[in-house]
Amino acid sequence: MPKSLPVSRYYDVQRDEAGQRFIRVNVTGLALLQNPLLNKTTAFTPQERRELHLEGLVPPHTSTFDEQKERTYLRYLKCNSDLEKHEYLRALQDRNEVLFYAILEDHLEEMLPIIYTPTVGEAVRNYSSNYRYPRGFTVSTGDIDRVDDMLENVTVNDVRMIVATDSSAILGIGDQGFGGMAISIGKLSLYTAAGGVGPDKTLPVELDVGTNRQDLIDDPLYLGVHHQRLTGAAYDEFLDAFVEAVSHRYPKAIIQWEDFSRGTAFRVLDRYRRVVPSFNDDIQGTGAMALAGLMRAAQIKGERLEDQVFVIVGAGAAGIGVAMAIRQGLMTWGGLSHADANARVFVVDRHGLLMHGQPDLEEQQLSFVRRPEDLQGWTYEGEYPSMHDVLVNARATALLGFTGVPGLFRQESIQAMLESTPRPIVFPLSNPSSHVEARPADVIHWTHGGAIVASGSPFPDVEYDGQRHPIGQGNNAFIFPGLGFGAIASRAREITDTMVMEAARTLAEFTAQYGERVYPPISDLRELSIQVAVNVALQSIRDGVCAERRIRNMTRDELEQVIRDRAWEPRYLPLRKG
Repeated sequence: MPKSLPVSRYYDVQRDEAGQRFIRVNVTGLALLQNPLLNKTTAFTPQERRELHLEGLVPPHTSTFDEQKERTYLRYLKCNSDLEKHEYLRALQDRNEVLFYAILEDHLEEMLPIIYTPTVGEAVRNYSSNYRYPRGFTVSTGDIDRVDDMLENVTVNDVRMIVATDSSAILGIGDQGFGGMAISIGKLSLYTAAGGVGPDKTLPVELDVGTNRQDLIDDPLYLGVHHQRLTGAAYDEFLDAFVEAVSHRYPKAIIQWEDFSRGTAFRVLDRYRRVVPSFNDDIQGTGAMALAGLMRAAQIKGERLEDQVFVIVGAGAAGIGVAMAIRQGLMTWGGLSHADANARVFVVDRHGLLMHGQPDLEEQQLSFVRRPEDLQGWTYEGEYPSMHDVLVNARATALLGFTGVPGLFRQESIQAMLESTPRPIVFPLSNPSSHVEARPADVIHWTHGGAIVASGSPFPDVEYDGQRHPIGQGNNAFIFPGLGFGAIASRAREITDTMVMEAARTLAEFTAQYGERVYPPISDLRELSIQVAVNVALQSIRDGVCAERRIRNMTRDELEQVIRDRAWEPRYLPLRKG
């Protein structure tokens, strides 16, 4: 049997005679201090300082971990803006990853909006101007023919989770070129903090195929390639080369495709999902997250998912992904036929309700297209029914937004839903918060406290008529860390649709313990992710895609213990010179 590679060319994780883990390093002095996976800053022991040639390079006081966390958090509180806090935490991550994740774990609910949405949107916009330190892997149009050799420059040898983006559709702010690397970095931070994936098992990737933003192309300080985006066969060949190289260098890696434009997102997912285990979080993660929230909202109403009529506004990757998930949920758990499930889901885009004959319909939208004969008895003005027309004529009970258009959900439309249900479900899920379709407080007031509301970015709970109304945060972080960790634990050969649906079911059932909340508090994200990972791994066994033979015959309790044991924790391990 061939000898396995070390975790990194700079170190390996080993066990001593007593079975305790330690890190054997082959760098010392300043080179060690510049490695964020090894650097303990002020917490090196006296023996480590002597053996690793650190004496005189760090302050004389040996800090405890708690002292380091206190000092770091107090400095964090001095930051004057959310973007400054984001940059501070990113600098900490580039200096000392264990301390970064310890702080994040201790303050996850407070810091999640800082390291990810909504603040990450500003970090993306300012990525080139604020660039400080290399992180992740970038492949561009100028070097795709050397991608195999370039991946050998990555110092870690056992990557299990990759987040790759071409930055064509970042959050609600569109084409951001090279700045999308911030999204891949932020997402993988959550795989570690919430999902338990070790930071040296992750790799953020920017697929720099160009940008269609002329202002970026003309900006001499922009760090990406300065030309229009690849399209067509050239784009496909670029991704083919990347996927082939990744499969060779990291055969156990899972790829999460992130923030691709809507047509490309579906095509990339379909092209590679059976070539390399992969999924698209904007399509499948958003779909599972939204479906779980809708299941909980229906339960809060004392109704079933199949009792609802859904209007989804925005027919991009997220909107269509959610429509597909709802349809699958109605069929899987509601027992509806494909046709009956489809009849309860209406998708609205910029022209109005998706209708046969509209210009520029894309393949993934076609199964949600209505024909004129489907709208018998409807009354509306214009060529196609507007969002308001659909809400009224379809007697909608649930409205979800993925448009990035602030204020799109107006009072008259929300109040029209009260004719169909006293408790409308309203999920304005666009990110960042400046792009939300309606402010949750407005929705609560317009419906006299009747609406069940969740938003994509965090908003405070709303007080109305002496009652507190919890505002759920529909965050994909409830899905993707556990989905990814479960797939890693099972070494899934494919991320199946039923694995994604199992993640949604687990989220809905987990949230039931929190009363009238449609999503759990962020503070419980780690425990939720463990439960999602266990159930996803079990589903991979049922689906016949589990390559990890050691878990195939385990009970659920046994598998849960394995996953808990494998989850990475932010603590310092002893360092020994190699």
